[in-house]
Amino acid sequence: MLTTAVNNAFCQAQLEPWGNITGIRNHGQLFDFESGIKVVSTDPKHVSTTAKEKQQPHYRRIADDEQEVTTWIDNLLFKENVKDDGTGKIKVTIQMTAHKDTVLQGVYFFVTLPESFLNSNLRYDDGNKPELNHLVKAAGVEYDDNARQIEFELDDRKLSVQPDEKSLIMVRTMLVNNRKQIFLYIPLKLGGITNGEVVEKQFSIKTSADIDKTPVLLTLNTSQQGRAFDGLGGNFRLQNPKTDPQVIDYCLQNLRVAQGRVEMPWSFWQPELNTDPTVAATSGGIHPAVKKAMEMAHHLDSIGIPVILSAWFPPDWAAEGKLNFRPVNGVWGNKLNKNNMDAIYKSIADYIIYLKNKYGTEVKLFSFNESDLGINIKVTAQEHDDFIKGCGAYFAAHGLKTKMLLGDNSDATTYQFIYPALNDPDARQYIGGVSFHSWRGWDNVTLKKWADAANQLGVPLLVGEGSIDAAAYSYPDIFQEQNYALQEINLYTRLLAICQPASILQWQLTADYSPLIGGGIFGNTEPLHPGQRFWNLKQLSITPKGLFAMPITGNKPVVSCAALGDNTKGVYAVHLVNNGATGKVILTGLPVRLKRFDIYITSKELNMKKGHLLRVNNGSVTFELPATSYVTLISG
Repeated sequence: MLTTAVNNAFCQAQLEPWGNITGIRNHGQLFDFESGIKVVSTDPKHVSTTAKEKQQPHYRRIADDEQEVTTWIDNLLFKENVKDDGTGKIKVTIQMTAHKDTVLQGVYFFVTLPESFLNSNLRYDDGNKPELNHLVKAAGVEYDDNARQIEFELDDRKLSVQPDEKSLIMVRTMLVNNRKQIFLYIPLKLGGITNGEVVEKQFSIKTSADIDKTPVLLTLNTSQQGRAFDGLGGNFRLQNPKTDPQVIDYCLQNLRVAQGRVEMPWSFWQPELNTDPTVAATSGGIHPAVKKAMEMAHHLDSIGIPVILSAWFPPDWAAEGKLNFRPVNGVWGNKLNKNNMDAIYKSIADYIIYLKNKYGTEVKLFSFNESDLGINIKVTAQEHDDFIKGCGAYFAAHGLKTKMLLGDNSDATTYQFIYPALNDPDARQYIGGVSFHSWRGWDNVTLKKWADAANQLGVPLLVGEGSIDAAAYSYPDIFQEQNYALQEINLYTRLLAICQPASILQWQLTADYSPLIGGGIFGNTEPLHPGQRFWNLKQLSITPKGLFAMPITGNKPVVSCAALGDNTKGVYAVHLVNNGATGKVILTGLPVRLKRFDIYITSKELNMKKGHLLRVNNGSVTFELPATSYVTLISG
C-alpha cells in the first residue's frame, strides 16, 4: 500500500480567479460554499455579480497562504485578499474604490450555502434581536439583524461568517435555476458612492466538519466494452514564435500524443480570390505563417501523430462584410460568402493537396473552428450541414481522403448545432468524426448527447479543445494552482467515463495556456519546467493505446473515476481523481486472472510518482487514495 504525508498547510481557501471563494479544504476535504460580490443598482433589473467570464479579473498568489484578485464592476474597482490561517478559518479583505459618482441600492458580500443547508439551523451572535441568539430554522424565512457573527449548523457541519465590526447580516432563501438555496448578504456599502471613495471590510469565514474516512468502494464491469481511447491529444496552433518551440519540443519528447490539431492560416494562404495559392507557394511566395503551420503538421505526421486541420480566420473574399475580429453587437465572426462557395472548397482543398504533395502529410479531418459561435467563421446549423456535404464532396472528387469534422463546437452546450448534419443521410459519407470543446457544459446529460451522436454515426468522438477556462490566459498565474489542475483532470476523467472519446486534445501543447512553467512564458523567467498540469497530462498519456471504455461505479461523488480495458489482451487502466481527503479504496469486479497493477500518483506534492506494486486477489485490489490527487492504475 502506498502512503503519502499530508501537507502541513492542511486548510486552504479555494479561490477562483474571478474572486469567488468556493470552499475551504481541510486535509483535502472540501467544505463547499460560494462567496461573491454583488452590485445592485437602483433599477432592480441591473444587478452585477462576480462570476466566470463576466469581468476581466487579475489573479495572483502572494504567498502559500495568501491569494489576491482585483476586478472591475462598472466604475468600481475591487481588491479581494484571501488569507488562510490553517485552522479551517480564512480572512477575507475586500477593498472597493469608486472611480465615478455612482447611485446604487448597495454593494454586498454574499455567501451561497450548499443545497443540503436548507435543513440547517442558524444563530446570530451579539445581535439586536434576542429571538435570533439561539438556533432557528435557516430556510424559508427572511432574517435581518445587526450582529457580530452568524453561524449555520447541520449535523457535524458548521459555517460561520464574522464581519470585522457589528454589521447588518441578511439571510434569504431564493429559487435559482429551479433550486432553492440559502444566501447570506452583508453590505459593503448601502446607497450611492462618490468618486475616489474607498470602502474596506474584513470577514472571517470558518468551517468545520468531520473528515470522511469511510472507504471508497468501486466496482468495474468488464463485460461491457465501449469505444476505444487512442490517448491524449494536443493542439498546436502557433501564436508565440519565441516561446512556442520550447514547449512543443518538450511535450512531444515527454508525452505520448495520439492526435494533433493544427491551424490552416487560411487568410494568408489565399488572400485574393483570383489568385492561385499553389502557384504562389510553389514559386516561393508562401506566407511565413502558412509555412510554419505546414511544417508543424508535417512534424506531427512524421512522428506518427494523425493531423486535424482547422481554420480560424477566412480571407476577405470568403466572408460576408468586413472581417470581425471582435464581437459586433454581441455577435462573433463572419458568415461565408455564398457567392464564392466553389472557390472556398477549392481553396481549402488546394491547401490540403499542397501539404500532401510538398510535405507528404495527409490531413485526416478538417473543420472550421467553433463556427457555432463564430470564432471566427460563423454558420448556422443548416449551413454547417450544407458545408459538410459541399466541401466533403469536393474533397472526394479530387482524391482526398480527408473527412469533415462534425461540430468542433465552442462548447458542449451547443449540441443542437450538429443535429441537421447528424440526421442527414447525404452528409454521413463525408463525416469522419464528431468534436466539441470542453470549455462549458459539463453536466452528465449534456455530455451524453455527444457520445450518442458519435454512436449514431459510428465515428470517433474528439474533445477538440480540452481545458476548463477559456479566459485563463488573462490571469495565467492560475495555471500553477492545485485547484485548476485538479478541476482540469477531474473533467477529463469524467469525459472518459461519460463521452468515451477517442482523444482529448489539450488546449494547448504550446506556450498558449502552457502546461509548462517558466521559459519566458507569461513573463516568467524561471527555467522551463513542468507543473502539476503537465504531470496530470503525462499520467493520462501513459494509458495504453486502444483500450475500450468500461463502466465503473463508485459510492462517493468526490471521487471521479473512469476505466478502460481490453479483455482479449487482458490489459486494464483505471483513472481516479480524489476531490476529498485521504482514504482507502476497494476496487472489485476485476478479472480473476488479473494479478497486479502499477499505481501512479500526481498531486501538488507528487509528480506522477510510481507507488508500490498492487496485488490483485480474486478480482479485488485495495490501496490508499491520497487527498486531492490524480491516481492511475495500469495492469502489469
